Order: sequence, then structure tokens, then C-alpha cells
Amino acid sequence: MTSEPASVDTPLKKLVGERTAKALAGHLDLQTAGDLIYHFPRRYDERGEHTDIRSLDVGEQVTVLAQVQRTAVRPMRQRRGNLLEVTVGDGSGGVLTCTFFGNQAWRERELRPGRWGLFAGKVTEFRGKRQLNGPEYVLLGEGEAAANEEVEEFAGALIPVYPAAAAVPTWVIARCVRVVLDTFTPPEDPLPATVRATRNLVDIGTALREIHRPSSKEALYRARRRLKWDEAFAVQLTLVQRKHRAAASPARARPAKAGGLLDAFDARLPYELTSGQQVVGREIAADLAAAHPMHRLLQGEVGSGKTVVALRAMLQVVDAGGQAALLAPTEVLAAQHHRGILDLLGPLGRAGELGAASDATRVELVTGSLGAAARRRALAEVAEGRAGIVLGTHALLYEGVDFADLGLVVVDEQHRFGVEQRDALRAKAEQPPHVLVMTATPIPRTVAMTVYGDLETSTLSQLPQGRSPIASHVVPAAEKPAFLDRAWRRLREEVGKGHQAYVVCPRIGEGPVSDEEAPREDDNGRRPPLAVTVVAPLLAEGPLHGLRIGVLHGRLPADEKDAVMRAFADGELDVLVATTVVEVGVNVPNATVMIVLDADRFGVSQLHQLRGRVGRGSAAGLCLLVTEAAEGSSARERLDAVASTTDGFKLAELDLEQRREGDVLGATQSGRRSHLRLLSLLRDTDLIRDARAEAIELVGDDPELARHPALAASVAALVDEERAEYLEKG
Repeated sequence: MTSEPASVDTPLKKLVGERTAKALAGHLDLQTAGDLIYHFPRRYDERGEHTDIRSLDVGEQVTVLAQVQRTAVRPMRQRRGNLLEVTVGDGSGGVLTCTFFGNQAWRERELRPGRWGLFAGKVTEFRGKRQLNGPEYVLLGEGEAAANEEVEEFAGALIPVYPAAAAVPTWVIARCVRVVLDTFTPPEDPLPATVRATRNLVDIGTALREIHRPSSKEALYRARRRLKWDEAFAVQLTLVQRKHRAAASPARARPAKAGGLLDAFDARLPYELTSGQQVVGREIAADLAAAHPMHRLLQGEVGSGKTVVALRAMLQVVDAGGQAALLAPTEVLAAQHHRGILDLLGPLGRAGELGAASDATRVELVTGSLGAAARRRALAEVAEGRAGIVLGTHALLYEGVDFADLGLVVVDEQHRFGVEQRDALRAKAEQPPHVLVMTATPIPRTVAMTVYGDLETSTLSQLPQGRSPIASHVVPAAEKPAFLDRAWRRLREEVGKGHQAYVVCPRIGEGPVSDEEAPREDDNGRRPPLAVTVVAPLLAEGPLHGLRIGVLHGRLPADEKDAVMRAFADGELDVLVATTVVEVGVNVPNATVMIVLDADRFGVSQLHQLRGRVGRGSAAGLCLLVTEAAEGSSARERLDAVASTTDGFKLAELDLEQRREGDVLGATQSGRRSHLRLLSLLRDTDLIRDARAEAIELVGDDPELARHPALAASVAALVDEERAEYLEKG
């Protein structure tokens, strides 16, 4: 170990020793002094205040600040030796039993009642009692022990609790941080002095010291605010720079054409566009007429009419001599878009066919399941420009799919696609095409500002006339089995009225679990999630006996999937038992009931999307969320929240509350640890908005941050190239 000044790049082995550095690197991926200094505490405990032990979940790896209440030694039944049971409490009535195996009289003397300590381990349950088996612990200073180096890092009133590993508990991290801080020279402050002064932010050195060893709650607040600002500012600078560059790049303008296909389409629409559709339509039309690429996010509730808005944009591009491609995540959705758009266009979409309009275009479907002859014909129509509108799945991205003049890319349900896939489609255009990405998953304002900050955002909040209300109810199958029986009877009643129903399961059945199935993993010994291939025959033989039941999931051959969906849409099936393959885009106005089995295994946004498949016609919709989750559990509370509102934006906020911030920003997709350590997209709305305002001003004045090299380097470190690629949503 060295006493020389340490910089952010100093290897930890020079500061904390080879063995400890190896543990930090192996378990927490902390290699340098900078890695450790930016490994911020997860929370802070105070002596005399309690950690809420009653809120701990079984299976959770925890560190708790607690006081020893009593100890007991008893012989073990299965093997020789004694068992030491130490009961610790948090001061609020919550208790944990810490168990230690073997004859450890020294530990009994050390863990005497009244001592406070940090206890770390995995929460288990035995005979209704919460336990930590053989936990790591460190006792806080008392009398002569206060001078002990082992507890020196806890001398302050606020005790940092770090994200830790079993082999590297929080107090080891705290000790290492103290060693590094003793010789640490902070980096040059990357934030311009004018921004620090305007926003009343402390310098970086003060922030980094106070975040680890806060001298007061006020000092900790200022440190956290400064470091959150750095994270928000780096992301916003990246997105504003990207937006600035996109605005400067050339694109072929696609202005509206009087008397063209778009006008003819508007004239034949059987209903009036909502005011929201008209406003968004004008925004998109103006973007398309500009000489730089449109990058716009269109978000709207399930059934708010996004497809019609996108189709009108596609027709404007076709009127201007270009082609438009719509990328859908599944063959079911691509085929449904194809049928729906052909129906909406009528003679306007059947160029070359009998009865076509004089200025008609063609609408082609390109999927992986097309036969060789059909594929050759479709690709020729696309390559020679006769197909103005091209719909497809990932098959559109393959080599050999060439466009005559690709002017607009529409990405439906954008969260189902990676950046590389969108880029592959954009690369098929001679000049950067206009891009419209659509989502039916409402996005909280801070997420839109942060994740989609390089896109203009349009929102459709009105539902078209004729959409019916959807009632949602939780069915507690374990507590009240009669409620589940009533659910099946309710479904039969709707079928008796001539309507149809969905039954949704989290799994397909035997074989490997696919992305489509997405069951929630659990370590608590619950039964496997219900599967379509198991549930469908049970329903056919039991509560739904005599009804016409179809099965739909992602492993069916494409032609079979299409046949099942067509049969359901045409009313030849009463009930469709499916996975989340029906989550997006499936439109059967006659379907009025959805029963979601094992509903607690789906996410909030997923459930909201699913129930949007019913109530699409004149009859009211009913969504029943069946669960075995216990009353009062977080899973049950989540389902109660979904049942209580159909406001997708409220649910999006709830979804955000229940997920790690890194998941929202794509850490799981990029396979890397989240770079957002402190910033909360839910709670830091004002800070993010202010950071965006400063970023817009700074980039407008200095687009490449040439006059701010330290800031440019800081942005590059926080939002590296891989992150920047992920953040590019257009």
C-alpha cells in the first residue's frame, strides 16, 4: 500500500492491498480509486434509529443496523455442538434471529445485549421467524472499542451502507473508502463554474468526500444533489448533442401534396379524427416537409389511434415519391397491420388490381415465413418502388430487402427492438430517412426527457369515439376459489351474448422459456407459472366445455398463427388461450373479456397493454386478474393498482417506482452496470428539467464542448459509446 496521493486512475491494489483489491474487483467490479469513490452508499443509518426489519423480504441480501436484545445457546439436534441464537431488534418491534453454528463462546461474549451493530446476510424464514444464518457483522464502537480501527469508519452520526457482496460486506467497503479518501486528490471539476454558481452546487471534491463521510444531513443533501446533477447533465448533454447533429444532417424533404393519396384517404375515412390526432398529424407533416430527418416519438394509450396517424404520415411520403416501412415486433402484429391498412385504404392500396384507384399504391407484407415465390414477388415490388408501404418484422432487415427510395421508417412498439435493428433498416435509405417510433406504453415525463431526449415527443391522450370502458378486478384464487369459478361463468355469459374472450398465461409450455413468455423468476418455491398448452385442454374439458377454443403462442408456425388469429377475428372461435403474443396490436372489437392467469407474474405496463385488447368495440370490456398472491403483498398491491385505474400514465409512474432506474435506462439490455447511481427518474424531475435547460444552452453555444474539455471527458466516461448507442432511440 502507498501513501502517495491517489487519483481516480490509481489501482486499488496500491491503496488497500492485493487481497482486498482482488475481492473488490472480483465481486463488485471495482478496480481503481475512482471506481470505489463513485461506488456510493445505498443508504445511511443512524444509531438510535431503526431499520424497518418487518419490511425485509425473504431471499433478500440485506445489511441492517440493529441492537442485540438477547442471546441463547442450545444443543443442535442433527449434529454435535451448540447453536447460538442472537435476537436483534430495530427499535420498532421488528426482530431478526441470527444463528451461528458450532461452539463459539467468544461470540456469545461479544454479542451481548445492548450492543449495536451492522448485520449482513440473506433473509430466510423458519417457523414463521425471520432469520439470518451465520451473518457477517461488525459491532459499533462502545467505550474502549470506539478507538478500534475496525469501527472508525462509523464514527459519524450517519453510517453509510454500501451496495455489497457476501464476500465484501459494507463495513469492508467503508474501511477501504476511508483509506482512499485519506490520500485522494479529486479530479478537475468538470462542471463549468457558471453552472455551479447559477445552480448553487458544491465542488466535486466536497461532494465526493461528503457522500461517503457526511459531516451533517445538510452536507449530505448538497453532496447528493451535486452528484445527481452530474449524472443528469451528462445524459442530457449526450442527447442534446445527438439531437443537434441530427438537425444538421440532410434528409429529403417529403412535403404534403394537394389532391394526393393522403387527401383521398382522409376523404374516405368513415370517422372524424380526434383533435389530438389532428394536432399530432400537423406536427408530423411539418417534420416530414423539413430538409433534416424527423426523429419523433409518438406515444398514446392502447386504442388512441396511433396507427391511423402513422398511416397518414406514410401516405404523405408516398405522395412525395418515397416509400415507407413499418417494422413490427411479431408476425401476428405485422399481419394484422397489413390487413388493417388494406381495409383502411381500400382501392387506394391496391395498385395494379381490378377496381384500384388511379393513383393507388401497393401495400406489401415481408415476413420470415413467406414462401419463396411470394417472397420474390414482394421483394421485387419493394425494390422497384411499386410498393409504397412495406410492412414487416425483422425480415425487413435482412440482406436482399432493398428499397427504391426509403423515406420514412415507422417502428411500432419500439421497446421490442434494439438500436442495431433500427439502424439496419435506416441504412437501407440513400439519405437518412425520417423516423417515427411508436409506443402504447405511456412514458413518465422524466423518462421521456431522459431516455428519449433526442426525439421530439407527441402524445395522443384522447380515445376515438366508440371505445368502451374497461372494468378490471383482481380475482384472489387461493383465498376465494369461488371467485375463480365465477370468473369462468362470467366468461361463458359474455360468449352467450355473442362476444369473445381471451385467456392469457405467462408460459407456452414444455421446452425452453422464450422471451415472449417472460415469467417472473422467484426463489420462493412457488409452482411453475401456468402454461397455455396445459391450461387450454383443462379449460376445454372443464369450465369452458363446449366452447370453441383456439391456442396462440410464439412457437406456432407462422401460417398456423395467422390462421388462428384470422379465425378469432372472424368469430369462428369463442376463446383464445394465448401468451403475451396478443399484447400489442391485436384488434378484435367483438372481444369483451380477458382473464389473465398468474397475473402477478406480469409487469404493470404489460397488464395495461393486455387489457387494452378488450373493450375495443361498442360493448364494455372486462379484465379479470387472477392471482394466488397474498393480500397485503407487494404483488397484490401492484395488481390492485392496475385494477383501480385505466390511466396508463399513472400506471407508468407506478411501474417506474417498482423498477431499478438502471432498468429504465437499459442497463439490462446493454449488459452493463447502470451508470445512474443516484439520479431517480421518479423523484428528480425538476433537477432533470434544469439540467436539460443548461445542456441546451451549452450545446447551442459550443456543440462539441470544445471549450469545456473536462466536461467532455466526464460525459464520455459516464455515458460511454455503448451507452450512447443505447440511448439513441431514433
